[in-house]
Amino acid sequence: MPVLPSSLNLHVLSTVGFMCMALIVFLMRARAAKRPATVKRILMPPIGMSTGFLMFLVPETHIPLSFALVAFLVGIMFSLPLIRTTRMEVVNEHVYVKPSKAFPLILFGLLVIRIVLHDYVQHYISVLQTASVFFILAFGMLGTWRFAMYCQFRKLERQRPWRVTG
Repeated sequence: MPVLPSSLNLHVLSTVGFMCMALIVFLMRARAAKRPATVKRILMPPIGMSTGFLMFLVPETHIPLSFALVAFLVGIMFSLPLIRTTRMEVVNEHVYVKPSKAFPLILFGLLVIRIVLHDYVQHYISVLQTASVFFILAFGMLGTWRFAMYCQFRKLERQRPWRVTG
């Protein structure tokens, strides 16, 4: 019978995993800034992430609705610095996400807050339930941020004088 890792090992693994994800997000954002924004590029990350809700098919990941609501609301709060520092600009008739010097600092700050919160929460609920809470938090953050980007993108698209109507 396989030996399950201890909760300490799972905590370390999840922290390292989140750090890797943060690095990937940073690199993807740096690369994405070089290409024009599109509706697909803005909305696909939360759509792709939504498949993670399949985790709730496993009964051990179930959490009270109040936990999910609080996690989602905290995710919305976490998205606010990202929303405030994400700007779009029109260059050569295309909309681009303008790189922000604050983005890596915000990402690092959110990582630190996430580690502290994770350490606190895991003392009260199981490891799988903690994963559920933090998935919902991350989804709330990413979804809200990307929705705000989408609204900003659409606003710029409507203001473009070269827009072809038809």
